[in-house]
Amino acid sequence: MFSMHYSLTCLETGAELDDESLPLCNPAAAGPAFLRTTYLKHEFTPGPADRGLYRFADWLPVRRTLAGSCAPVTYRSEALASRLGLSRLFITFSGYWPERGAYMLTGTFKECEAYSVCARMPSEYPQVLVVASAGNTARAFTRVCSENGIPLVVVIPERNLSALWAVGPVHRNVRVVAAAGDSDYSDAISLAGIIASLPGFGPEGGARNVARRDGMGTTVLSAVDAMGAIPDHYFQAVGSGTGAIAAWEANLRLLATGGYGKRKMRLHLSQNAPFAPIHESWQGGSRTFVPIDEDDARVRIALIGAKVLANRNPPYGIRGGIYDALRDTDGTTSAVDNSAADAAGKLFERLEGIDLEPAAAVAVADLIAAVRSGMVKRDESVMLNVTGGGYARLQRDRDVHQVMPHRIVPRNRFTVDSVSGIMAELFARESGRRTRAPAGA
Repeated sequence: MFSMHYSLTCLETGAELDDESLPLCNPAAAGPAFLRTTYLKHEFTPGPADRGLYRFADWLPVRRTLAGSCAPVTYRSEALASRLGLSRLFITFSGYWPERGAYMLTGTFKECEAYSVCARMPSEYPQVLVVASAGNTARAFTRVCSENGIPLVVVIPERNLSALWAVGPVHRNVRVVAAAGDSDYSDAISLAGIIASLPGFGPEGGARNVARRDGMGTTVLSAVDAMGAIPDHYFQAVGSGTGAIAAWEANLRLLATGGYGKRKMRLHLSQNAPFAPIHESWQGGSRTFVPIDEDDARVRIALIGAKVLANRNPPYGIRGGIYDALRDTDGTTSAVDNSAADAAGKLFERLEGIDLEPAAAVAVADLIAAVRSGMVKRDESVMLNVTGGGYARLQRDRDVHQVMPHRIVPRNRFTVDSVSGIMAELFARESGRRTRAPAGA
């Protein structure tokens, strides 16, 4: 159990807040700006590797530690670096790759946020946690909550259900609800919002949850720990962009120690064409997010290979969001088509020796293009954030099984009355043994 070793600051007003006085998983939900953590421990002193993600606990807003975590692993590339002509390419890998010491059994860096968010919750948290996901986050929270007995409702688009698989049993208090038909991540968010508004349930909070951002920021902490310096360039594929915001915040926290110079790594954020709303908004040069036609978005999302990158409402213009991160770091965005991503993923697997999930392949393709264009110089240091991989290896090494939804909900039933009835039924039915429904459900 941790004493309170951090405080929160509103980026709009500068007000300092005690986390104990806020709703746990959705601080300042209606505010115009993010909150950001300030830690009592000023120096960057990661702990031993056997602590998993919690080797970075000094800079995580956690109240406890949970079993089963693994930190991102950073290594210096040889094969891909040689192919690209880079002398200092560092790959931060979050996934399953035993030879590199990576044992994330969901194959995704979303485990970093799940182990951070759930450890921010006290052991006797009185509500059922509600999480919306395009796929990877659902997989991560399902694992963490199953292994630690945390009640959870995870909401995912039906067409993304193939991304929800597990190694080992799913806890009886974990419920999976799918948004039906051609629903996308934004629909899952809407449905999750209705569930979280019911008595006995509480929202995870998404990008506004400081534990989510600081958990994903451990990718940068891993890289800097391995490199001994802040890199010149940072590459990642983004859907909501929360991981990139987290990387920027980790960079700022490292600069504040005084031990890493004044460098801000340049963010290079990629999306999967033809659905690239962050890229299109940034090209417009304004804080205003480019409006998206819902029907057109559904068509374009259906065409992309990396479905987990499909987010129609990313935290773009909010104070402390994607726009500010890109502007502060002289960042770039790009739109990578499926063929380029597929080719990049195959190249990475052939040279580095592990398969990539589709979003990570998008980032590799962006790096390749940046090197070819001269944007990245041979002697500059580069962090490539491989946000997921090792799926094929997991299939060989572990008993992987598909997780089926408890209920599929059509969009015309996204109402409080309808959803309330569904939740009452789900938490009262037999699932191995009878579970108690949340109060008021």
